[in-house]
Amino acid sequence: MARSRVEPEKWWQTLSHYEAPHWAAGRLVAGVDEVGRGPLAGPVVAAAVILDPSFPVIGIRDSKALTALARARLYPEILQNAVAVGVGMVGPRTIDRINIYQASRVAMQRAIAAMEVMPHVVLSDAMALDGPYLVHSIVHGDAVSVSIGAASIVAKVIRDRYMEALDAYYPGYGFSQHKGYPTALHRKRLRELGPSPCHRRSFHWDA
Repeated sequence: MARSRVEPEKWWQTLSHYEAPHWAAGRLVAGVDEVGRGPLAGPVVAAAVILDPSFPVIGIRDSKALTALARARLYPEILQNAVAVGVGMVGPRTIDRINIYQASRVAMQRAIAAMEVMPHVVLSDAMALDGPYLVHSIVHGDAVSVSIGAASIVAKVIRDRYMEALDAYYPGYGFSQHKGYPTALHRKRLRELGPSPCHRRSFHWDA
């Protein structure tokens, strides 16, 4: 029993390395991350999350390292225990116009602006951001920061659900299966049906 209590505590201390000094100083820390750079269809979605260090959500890590079931379990826990959560989205037409990197940056800025509480510090997953707060850009931040990991989970769940809803509007592409990513099935359906309004025209579909 003792081991099960110690491990979550050690895990939290390890993944809150970047947050801990700011928490100790009473600062609000937001993690921000995006999901959806690589897909051929759909938006890029970013989330910003200010965690409450008094209520650790055990199991947070990079959303890519979690199963869909684990993300679905953690998602409501994060929303319930966070100080604030914001979501930003940029659609395919804007992605085509300004490129996916800039669209990801815009989505992150929108996510931060959407929070009801503004942070003192923002930890981003390798993205330079502007705002009235201190920004730390961390390479592979979703794997080493609990706040960025929480943001990646929120963004992933929201985007996946959005793509599942799109499947009803544009049947035949299999969005509920591949979420817009360039799978063999997706490329096959694109060749058969042509692009839908939610496809990114600036991306290479036949590669």
